[in-house]
Amino acid sequence: MPSLRSPLIAFVFLCLSPQSPAHGGPLLERGTAVTDPAALRELDRGPFGLARMLGVQTGGSLTDDALFALPAITPIRKSFDAEFDRYVERHKAELPRQTIGVGSQFDVQLFDRDQLYSNSTRFVLSGVINRMDRAYVDPESCGEIRLIYRLAQINAPPVGDHGASARLPMTLNLVLKARGRGNAASLSCATIARRWLATSDWTLAGSALAKELTSQDGPLALIGPNNVERIETNIQIAHVSRSPAHEFRTDYLLKVFDYNPQTGSFEEATLEDQIDRERLLSDENLKREFRAWLLEPVHLSDFDRGTVLIPKEFLAKRAIAPTPIGFSASALQPAFGMAQGEGDHAVFSAHDVVTALQRAAARGIVLQNIRSVAGFERRLNDITCAGCHQTRGIGGFHFPGVDWMAEHPSNTTIVPASPHFFGDQVRRRDILAAIQEGKPADYSRGFSERPQLRGSRELAGTEYDDGWGAHCYGLQAADNDRSFVSWSCAQGLVCQVMSKTSRIGMCFVAKP
Repeated sequence: MPSLRSPLIAFVFLCLSPQSPAHGGPLLERGTAVTDPAALRELDRGPFGLARMLGVQTGGSLTDDALFALPAITPIRKSFDAEFDRYVERHKAELPRQTIGVGSQFDVQLFDRDQLYSNSTRFVLSGVINRMDRAYVDPESCGEIRLIYRLAQINAPPVGDHGASARLPMTLNLVLKARGRGNAASLSCATIARRWLATSDWTLAGSALAKELTSQDGPLALIGPNNVERIETNIQIAHVSRSPAHEFRTDYLLKVFDYNPQTGSFEEATLEDQIDRERLLSDENLKREFRAWLLEPVHLSDFDRGTVLIPKEFLAKRAIAPTPIGFSASALQPAFGMAQGEGDHAVFSAHDVVTALQRAAARGIVLQNIRSVAGFERRLNDITCAGCHQTRGIGGFHFPGVDWMAEHPSNTTIVPASPHFFGDQVRRRDILAAIQEGKPADYSRGFSERPQLRGSRELAGTEYDDGWGAHCYGLQAADNDRSFVSWSCAQGLVCQVMSKTSRIGMCFVAKP
């Protein structure tokens, strides 16, 4: 069974990636991400170490005891402590027969907070991600650039046969404005996009790549503390090992902290589109307001396109994402789903959804994804932070990153990110190209399980679209769901449904 100390062994696939040169396939992240381990090492030791990005002038890396003592970060530590206490108390109330604590002697094994605040751990840069496809949120900022840091133990012996570093199950996402304050403000969005797309043709690696990325005309040249917008965290708060009495399960705590330039600190904030279901169900007026807001045809269209921005009064400041989870949208229902059911246990009824779809059609609004009640529910799940992290993730994470601290780091033998991440790169690159050319960008996206192809056949026949391992819909002529009827499998593969409560499955080789 996996341990909290070594989630890399449990969750990162030790296999050749479909994107690797060894498979002859394209590098899907070209122009949209930096995943080269040696380059990330140089960037982490240089201008993009977490301490420097937080404006701390230090001669070396900042260990976590010093990090969480910073005035800007102490509110995050206070929030973490409150969340851990809340999680323990709730678990004791709901499952009093299960013991909970730090260590393998407990039924539910908590993340060891002492390690999080220790002088033997620090956050290590594991990826740089271009998210200019999010420019619709704040056009003036040209979207986002994200620095993904993984929590790691320093000066610890290698783990496993591959000599992996002792990484801990937590990521910290430092979200930056692509065009921030200061001299970067003089750049156009087109210029920033062009700099990123230019990297698609580079054959550099290691220190040479890091140097070019940060050169005067490189895409990272003007990225610095002035670009900082918020911190997003994902931590495996607890896990349950499989036993005769318990199924294997892990719970991930998701939090967001906005940077306040006036106070110079990070403040707890709502999670984007993470609906506070419990609060809505306990407040009839709030529930009614939310239902009316989301089902209004213009908002429903944005919701369908994946670009809706739900007002903060309906959102939560925390989310717990359990893993594993089934393919059925109803499997998410207890925590996130809202379309199924009636009365006090649902925010939306099937009648609400059908009526809203009819009203949108009457106004001439053509929906791309939501064409049924099931499609509405699935979108309602996958726009949330928790629902997205349960979709094609690597044990609750979408970007663990290549472990450059390992004895033999390689981005061709260890997949740095989830299928969800790689499947979205074609769409992101398409948006970058539109921004570069000064054309209106189409920011829409499909469901998380099936990437939006944008007319490209780059993903055809792969695990992302119709190939082995792709998510599919088990067709039944009597009741084909229009939201998923296009989720097919390539010739020679069949859709095998995993759940009795859903027709969503995966493409596998047909049994003889």
